[in-house]
Amino acid sequence: MRARRRVVGRLAAWSVLETAQTFLTGYALARALDAGFLAGRVDVGLGWLATAALAVVVGAYGTGRVYGAVAALVEPLRDRLVRHVVERGVRDADRGALSRLTQQVEIARDTFAGLVMVSRSFVFTAAGALIGLFSLAPPLLLVVAPPLAAGVALFALTLRPLTRRQEAFLVADEELADRLGTVCPGLRDITAAGAEDPVAADVGARISAEQRAARSLARWGVLRVVALAIGGQLPIVLLLATAPWLLAHGVTPGALVGALAYVTQSLLPALQNLIHGLGTSGSRLAVVLRRLVPDTPAPTNAPIPEMAPAPDSAPPGPPAAVTLSSLTFAYGPASEPVIDDLDLSVPHGTHLAIVGPSGIGKSTLTALMAGLLAPTGGSVDIRPAPDSPAPGHPVRVLIPQEAYVFTGTLAENLGQLRPDPVPERELLAAAEALGLSALLDRLGGPTAEVDPGTLSSGERQLIALTRAYLARASLALLDEATCHLDPAAEERVERAFARRGGTLVVVAHRISSALRADRVLVMDGRRTTYGSHDDLLERSPLYRDLVGAWSPSGRTPAASAAHQPEWSHPALPLRDPDGVDAVAGAGLPRDRRHVVAYGPVGQMEASGDLRDGGALGGQ
Repeated sequence: MRARRRVVGRLAAWSVLETAQTFLTGYALARALDAGFLAGRVDVGLGWLATAALAVVVGAYGTGRVYGAVAALVEPLRDRLVRHVVERGVRDADRGALSRLTQQVEIARDTFAGLVMVSRSFVFTAAGALIGLFSLAPPLLLVVAPPLAAGVALFALTLRPLTRRQEAFLVADEELADRLGTVCPGLRDITAAGAEDPVAADVGARISAEQRAARSLARWGVLRVVALAIGGQLPIVLLLATAPWLLAHGVTPGALVGALAYVTQSLLPALQNLIHGLGTSGSRLAVVLRRLVPDTPAPTNAPIPEMAPAPDSAPPGPPAAVTLSSLTFAYGPASEPVIDDLDLSVPHGTHLAIVGPSGIGKSTLTALMAGLLAPTGGSVDIRPAPDSPAPGHPVRVLIPQEAYVFTGTLAENLGQLRPDPVPERELLAAAEALGLSALLDRLGGPTAEVDPGTLSSGERQLIALTRAYLARASLALLDEATCHLDPAAEERVERAFARRGGTLVVVAHRISSALRADRVLVMDGRRTTYGSHDDLLERSPLYRDLVGAWSPSGRTPAASAAHQPEWSHPALPLRDPDGVDAVAGAGLPRDRRHVVAYGPVGQMEASGDLRDGGALGGQ
């Protein structure tokens, strides 16, 4: 909240408007009685009541605006927690990351929003009510304010013990559930081994521990009821008991009725919401936050999930940026390796394109290079460039197909991976280089707030790509990171990365990306081929298939690109079980290996539908 003072100021402003309703709840009622009905002036009384009704409408408008300000506070907290949880899950192999991401982050977000609402409501409601009491008659404050302050103080003293006991109860409950999850599936074995007594004693001890934690939590919960009684209900009794003394000291009957309205309609409900909200949800939030964020605070520029910079900074070594040595990876002990005994050396400054059929392992390879996956065998060695930026900049960045943009300003999104704020001139130059300028102007400049839900997939990709461009990493990994861009925008992005320097690895969405690369890695199951474009045309049948399907028949790829640059089709989804690739592409009439499916979907044959299981051959 300290970092978002403008939002807090807006929240306070709308809360002041909402407070007008609280103030007039008692004041208008008192004036309606004293100056209106008790004085025989019905019109004046009705006028004051109408004023109170109008204040309700104004207050409702302020309440509606309050929710927008609260959302502006809550969503950045959620984004920060998600970023932190994903980072821990990826880097530390945290088994609880999924639970924290899907449940505990949402608990923290919803609970924080509720706490902001009830705390804000109590502060401004109490201020409005106390100002109203003083306006009616200062002696009323002597009756209402002391018990209210005593009740709030007693409740504040219980917050920390309540939090500790709430956490102890949750821990005991989790331990019991974990133990029962182990015992219940093995009941037959326990009986066969004659271990009923020790197992029962162990489970019974855990049940007793949870029971003790629940009792302790309940005892401290009683103090919340006492605090509510002192702060919210005792003032009502005192106002009634001291009514003769108040009337004798200049308090009018209308003012006394107005004071009762302040306490019963404003202070008591606000205090009740505060005690129940902070007492239950507040302790719950404290427990969840301690589980989400460890004692060591995360750096404010922690990397976002889709562009995780490498934590390592290897000593100077050979001139290769990426060295893969006998790299092997499988997704399970019994699974076939996706990558098998791969050796590859990529020199610094190389633009490498990775091509191959869908599902062949291209994204797996980039995840291994990024450090998101651990090899089953072999090693991945990533070394920074000799002229790499100062410490604090990432060694490598990975931009996947689904780009992540968080709530905040455009400058905050683009500079997320930089240790210091990015100078505006550098930011604008990067936006111009990658084609983000139009979006930047439309949103209103670098300081404009970004709502990820209003951006297209291509716009989110451009923001993520510019963020990686500004990171100054030695190695940039683009895993189909331009799939939502048109061919011209994709070419602009890749050429901008190549001009910037460093090593660029691109999982090619279009085969035209391979034509722009210095080297191409063709992945075809366990077989891989590495070389230049011209070299691969001679040595790799698969690469010839990919390039041939992309360029018109009868022309070389270079000539095709020169004469008809609009042809830039995605790489073909090869390896149809039926031997048929149902695609449409340039030069299709002259290519007998592909067919075009047409007609209603229900009449089309899907992959694997051929009854004899064979290929179509020349058909």
